Amino acid sequence: MTHVLANVVFPLDRDPDILPLYADPETWSTIEGEGVRVSSRAHLGNILGRNSSRIPAGRRVSFGSYFNAFPASYWQHWTSVRDVRLTIEMQGKATILVYRSNGAGVHQRIVTHEVSGTSTTDIDLELTQYTDGGWIWFDIVADAADAVFQGGRWTTEQAPVRAGKASIGITTYNKPDYCVTTLQSLLDASDVLEYIDRIFVVDQGTERVADREEYPAISEQLGETLQVITQPNLGGSGGFARAMLETLERPDSDFVQLLDDDVRIDPEALRRSIVFGRYTTVPTLVGGHMFDLLDRPKLHAWAEVIDEHPFMWRNLFQEKMPHDFGTQNLRQNPMLHLRMDADYNGWWMCLIPTETIRQVGLSLPAFIKWDDAEYCLRAGKAGFPTVSLPGVALWHVSWIGKDDAIDWQAYFHARNRIVAGLLHSRAPLGGTLLRHSRRVDIKHLMMMQYYPTELRARALKDVLSGPAHMAGNIATAMPAARAVASEFAETVVHKDASRVLRSRGGRQVYSQVKWREFDSPTGLRLRWFTAVSLISHWLHQPHQDNVTTPEVEFGKGDANWWRIPRFDSVLVSSADGSGKQVYTRDRARFRSQLVGTFLLHGKLRRRWNALAAEYRAALPELVSVESWRRIFDESK
Repeated sequence: MTHVLANVVFPLDRDPDILPLYADPETWSTIEGEGVRVSSRAHLGNILGRNSSRIPAGRRVSFGSYFNAFPASYWQHWTSVRDVRLTIEMQGKATILVYRSNGAGVHQRIVTHEVSGTSTTDIDLELTQYTDGGWIWFDIVADAADAVFQGGRWTTEQAPVRAGKASIGITTYNKPDYCVTTLQSLLDASDVLEYIDRIFVVDQGTERVADREEYPAISEQLGETLQVITQPNLGGSGGFARAMLETLERPDSDFVQLLDDDVRIDPEALRRSIVFGRYTTVPTLVGGHMFDLLDRPKLHAWAEVIDEHPFMWRNLFQEKMPHDFGTQNLRQNPMLHLRMDADYNGWWMCLIPTETIRQVGLSLPAFIKWDDAEYCLRAGKAGFPTVSLPGVALWHVSWIGKDDAIDWQAYFHARNRIVAGLLHSRAPLGGTLLRHSRRVDIKHLMMMQYYPTELRARALKDVLSGPAHMAGNIATAMPAARAVASEFAETVVHKDASRVLRSRGGRQVYSQVKWREFDSPTGLRLRWFTAVSLISHWLHQPHQDNVTTPEVEFGKGDANWWRIPRFDSVLVSSADGSGKQVYTRDRARFRSQLVGTFLLHGKLRRRWNALAAEYRAALPELVSVESWRRIFDESK
């Protein structure tokens, strides 16, 4: 029996920016060692359908693209599949060129095949030389007349290890428009629906998915496959835990596919993740990559890892991300050919085997932030690895356009990171986690961001209170954090068009005028700068004129912790550009919070080992089915 591992697909939304992610009919070159596009000749008019396209006469089109090349190294490393067949259906006279790469990104042509008329070409390939990395792909060169690519797929005769379907869990909070778009895309992909048992939409908002005008028709067509569950806002962890719980009761589901609400997805990516999960030699969490929804060729997350000593997340190649496929394609970037192993995958898209859930439990009651990383670390310890699989991805609003480190989410950033460290850090006393956490507070204080510093202090106090608080405040921590904002004028985003805020000294620009000031201080200069800034803030009372009117203005990209401390007050653009916030020096608040952060971090350090033992002992109960049932029952 033939099993389809991946279909060759094309985008149906007419967005020229994402065409290079599927097919590459453009001219590229190499300048100073970097592959760059020197001619853009991609034509959306050549896409004839979901699986077919025109190859213009004399032109060469490469399918060595993110979504259509085959990630051979991942299949060789994580599955027992060793024989793959590439099938290409054509109309017209053309040449098919098949290539492979290795982990260093070196290309090699392995097959050349001439076709004419109506043809179906099967090319058998072995997955035996891709330990370190590498892809397989094909190019098509049309002869003197146009040719038509009518379909392609990567298949195997080997049976999967598991045959169950997946249930999809979408957690949403007031994003009904995105949700119905996702549901419609699944409805339109009948080949994907064959792999889906149930679609659980966990609606935690006040703007309901079921109230959208498109919903009745979608609901009728999906029938019992779609189940909308309404519950109070328990955050991403509460929504995804509910989807996990519901999936455990589905005997036909071997997996739950977690999806964020504010995303756009190619349904083929969902199908590929489920198929890959069926073939892995051990039950494996299969994660998807994240492209930027607002800048769609840019890839923000590939393989995510946790740095052990600061216990902080990052991309494996942090300095290389985001990668813009609009300016450099897959074939010309050696980094993208290396097999990259992940510690965890964000829950914007992550397939989790039900076997994993039964053994390690549900999500930590964290509300948001670190629930995905903590879960993957927990699963990894139990023998369930996480794979971030190339060719499996969606589009999501990136963190670049958000202020979540300084809004109400600052509480969860701090608390959940420390709790995850208590649970999983192998370094003595958490390594440099607490020092790094204290440094975050100091940076906020130097930037006159007293609201997130207050929330972070509350987070540390809750951590010190013990693990029971996590389930106890999952429904109340977010409203409480938002309520505190009213005590801090800096949280107001000024958008009134009739009263545009301006500063006395005008806008400070650094990003394009680098000679005006040094970049981020390091080494001895960092210590000196921090000491001077803290002493100045402790002693200096702001000038009244600067309290009344902001002293200077910064664009978001220039508002760094080493620039702001020189001023009494600053006007800073919000991350999304919708308004401006005013940060003003407050000596009394600064003194109180600075002392507080040293005392709290010191107490955490002294109690680290005892707290770690306490949280680890409580973990099985915190993530149990019974505990989550109580949370759901009590929150009704």
